Amino acid sequence: MAKDFVLEIGTEEIPARFMPSAISQLKEIAGRWITENRLACGEIAAYGTPRRLTVYITGLAEEQEDFVDLIKGPSKKASLDENGNPTRAAEGFARSQGVSVGDLIVQETPNGEYVFAEKRQTGQKTAGILPQFCLELINGLSFPKPMRWGYKEMRFARPIRWLLALFGNTVIPFEIEGLQSGRVTYGHRFLSQGPIELYQAPDYLDRLRDAYVIVDHVERRERIRNQVVKVAEREGAEVLPDEELLEEVTHLLEYPTALCGTFDREYLRLPREVLITPMREHQRYFPVVDSEGNLMNKFITLRNGTDSFLDTVKEGNEKVLRARLADAEFFFEEDLKTPLRSNVAKLGKIVFQESLGTVLEKVERIGALGRYLAAEMGINDENLLEDIEQGAYLCKADLVTNMVYEFPELQGIMGREYALRNGEKESVAQAVFEHYLPRFSGDILPETTAGSIISIADKIDTIVGCFAVGIQPTGSQDPYALRRQALGICHIAIEGKLNFSVNNLIEKAYQCYGDSIKAQLSAGETVLEVTEFFKQRLKNIFADRGFTYDVIDAVLSVGHDRLTDTLLRAEALTNLRSQEIFGKLLTAYTRVSNLAKNAESDDIAPDLFTEEVEKELYAEFVKAKEEMKIYLEEKQYRQFLQRFALLQQYIDNFFEGVMVMVDDEKIKHNRLALLKNIAGLTRLVADLTKIVA
Repeated sequence: MAKDFVLEIGTEEIPARFMPSAISQLKEIAGRWITENRLACGEIAAYGTPRRLTVYITGLAEEQEDFVDLIKGPSKKASLDENGNPTRAAEGFARSQGVSVGDLIVQETPNGEYVFAEKRQTGQKTAGILPQFCLELINGLSFPKPMRWGYKEMRFARPIRWLLALFGNTVIPFEIEGLQSGRVTYGHRFLSQGPIELYQAPDYLDRLRDAYVIVDHVERRERIRNQVVKVAEREGAEVLPDEELLEEVTHLLEYPTALCGTFDREYLRLPREVLITPMREHQRYFPVVDSEGNLMNKFITLRNGTDSFLDTVKEGNEKVLRARLADAEFFFEEDLKTPLRSNVAKLGKIVFQESLGTVLEKVERIGALGRYLAAEMGINDENLLEDIEQGAYLCKADLVTNMVYEFPELQGIMGREYALRNGEKESVAQAVFEHYLPRFSGDILPETTAGSIISIADKIDTIVGCFAVGIQPTGSQDPYALRRQALGICHIAIEGKLNFSVNNLIEKAYQCYGDSIKAQLSAGETVLEVTEFFKQRLKNIFADRGFTYDVIDAVLSVGHDRLTDTLLRAEALTNLRSQEIFGKLLTAYTRVSNLAKNAESDDIAPDLFTEEVEKELYAEFVKAKEEMKIYLEEKQYRQFLQRFALLQQYIDNFFEGVMVMVDDEKIKHNRLALLKNIAGLTRLVADLTKIVA
């Protein structure tokens, strides 16, 4: 028979940010263990609330399946003599496997007939192996910041307070740090009194629901979503979509109940973000808007409990938010008393990074890099150049404001707001905001050229500086978010079709530091390492866009100095791959490149050609090279590759009509030089040897 199994790890409150990973690990470890131990079961579910992590397995078999393992031994010829009697080799093999020589069997394999030892392992009772499973699962979980408690040696997200383990109605006994497993669990910390004793595993979810705990986090999340939407509709409002906040709130509560609170309408005169940030980041409230998208003086929050005494809970939340908004109002008004431009000098007292100087020095480098990029991209519009110059100068000025000091999430946002209120051009203010973009995976990108250029300048300055002084990402460690910043540069350049040399930009960023830092890497070493760093980011971006691994390798192998150009080459190669002519392209390239490796020089002497077919191939090569040069200049990479494919018939004629590796050294090397030149044509776009046919 099959029975349900439940393991609950009862803890003190686990941080919400730990929960998604922990729940995922629970299910993965449990699934892997079930498979490895040959156990049949129904659904494997993992749940989590702030005070518990749970694995629930339905229909778990009472016994493991028997296991038969065939172990290959010597060949039949070596194992049996001409009369079919076992040889010493067979006897030795049987003895080593702990079976009788008479139990050896002969089976056919791709390499002929061999003897095998059949080892049968009878399945164990599930109840007997579940204690080890519980221990392996609990000890197998990892957390960002595990802790020890008391004098215990074990590390876990938070101290473990109880363990429940039931297989059907049977307790699975095991012990962790002196804590014995049993059939007791606990409900809501305040709404449920005392321990809850379970008779059998199937009672688990319902008994806890009766004790005001919704164990299933998915059910809890949807309950929160529905409640928040209904409360908003009742108030004539709409909730601002925020899946991240919804996920966090889900893991903060065990029994959610939504309610609506209000704040003084006078606060609506503050910038929208100044109101949303305290509500969302500090209080975990859901802001609401009217039908026209205007922020309302209302918010929706969740309590961890029933709807009893909601008015009291509402008043408490309003009181807390009122204090937060009063602080925000004070900070905002105080900041407006000081012009944003006067804050720039104060940046000289803020350390950007101990090895890389102050934020003011960084601002000066951003300005220099912004001017360099504008020149590199051929920008000569005076207004745009002024926006880049002024945007770079003001981009970090809000870091010393009261508002950003209190709410760091508002950097850039407040810079834009204060710039506008100080009479700066709207385009400059927008560039100040956009230079922080993208702030996280999936974030919006800068929409203006000035914002894009300043953002790239800021990010490359950080990346190059950190690499130069030996601060590089290692494994999961990336304290300065260099991977994210490199991805940001790639996305901005590609989506904005910005044409600049990454290598030259890296070198320029290194030069901007001058002698102000104690660099561990030279300029050349920094360029090499940062270029490789960008290559890895491009691999990820291209893979996300659906390019195959061999196309990615083919394109990146010949360079990725200009990011938009690299994408165009990948798109051209992918497009051509679906066409019939692609086969001709690969055929032509393969035949040429195989022999071209033997070439000692790429100097061609046309007067050494003796056969008509090689003269024709050379003539077509010259013609194709000129036409392909035009396609290259116009970035028409598909046409470039198609033109190369047209050489196939001449290449075929060449190989049919001449012997390349002849005794005459001059003729041989001249023919090899021709092939090397032909093979080199495509390497301006992609290395076709990387393509898997």
